[in-house]
Amino acid sequence: MCRTDIGNDERFCTGRMMNYEERPIVFCCGSDCLYGILTLPEQAASRGILILVGGPQYRAGSHRQFTLLARHLAANGIPVFRFDFRGMGDSEGDARTFENVKDDVRSGIDRLFAEIPSLNELVILGLCDAASAALFYAYQDPRVTGLVLLNPWVRTEEGSARAYLKHYYISRIFDRELWGKIWSGNFNYAASARSLFGTIGTVVAERGEIAPPAAKNNCKSGCEAAPLPERMFQGLERFQGRVLLILCGNDLTAQEFSELVKGSQKWKKLLASPHFSRFSLPEANHTFSRREWRDQIARWTKEWLYSW
Repeated sequence: MCRTDIGNDERFCTGRMMNYEERPIVFCCGSDCLYGILTLPEQAASRGILILVGGPQYRAGSHRQFTLLARHLAANGIPVFRFDFRGMGDSEGDARTFENVKDDVRSGIDRLFAEIPSLNELVILGLCDAASAALFYAYQDPRVTGLVLLNPWVRTEEGSARAYLKHYYISRIFDRELWGKIWSGNFNYAASARSLFGTIGTVVAERGEIAPPAAKNNCKSGCEAAPLPERMFQGLERFQGRVLLILCGNDLTAQEFSELVKGSQKWKKLLASPHFSRFSLPEANHTFSRREWRDQIARWTKEWLYSW
């Protein structure tokens, strides 16, 4: 059943594909010019999407995923804006980490609302460390009422090593290619042993260096001294809007996030809240490289947007 809250108009529930335009946008963040694309439907809903780009990528996304997603959503009445952070793609300035792009995000949101005066609210979508950047920002801006988090980045040395041990090494036991190398004499036992015991050593060492509870709880406002997963939790806990979480099965980043949640009661409780929706693609890799995976992400995102 389609809700009409978006745009408060039945035309968004008919299933008819709309015409849309792709409009190049140049806007300022400080003294730097940033470049983006607004995909604007002929009859735009009052809730839009801002796509944040993670890692060494630009606004098209891996396999043109963000371009295709923006067009799919716009054809269903949802305006989408995607742009390059400072120092990335076509944008000017020095490159920054995902923890230091709040000004970029705010400038992008300001410009989107200026371009579409009828816009009432916004959802931020991010993949990998862009999902993390969205969490750091969203709770501070009341215009942001939703988040779409794709394979969020919560990387720590221990978490990465734990996920690698559980999901990579165990899967290798059943890998026919591995056994073929062993039987043919082409398997490098020394290098593999160093890798395995190095990973185990990381997990053991990190466990022995966990800060006492007082040190963990000193951070009252998401300070940068806290570990990344703790700052992620703080941002998500403070955010009062809706959240769509999508995780891939064939991705160590997603598996590290899953292991974090499994090992934490507070994370489990938070993700069990009614305003969270969660989906998984068991076979998909980190960037949803196959068409059927990209299409599924687009369908889930559209359906979720119209469900509230």
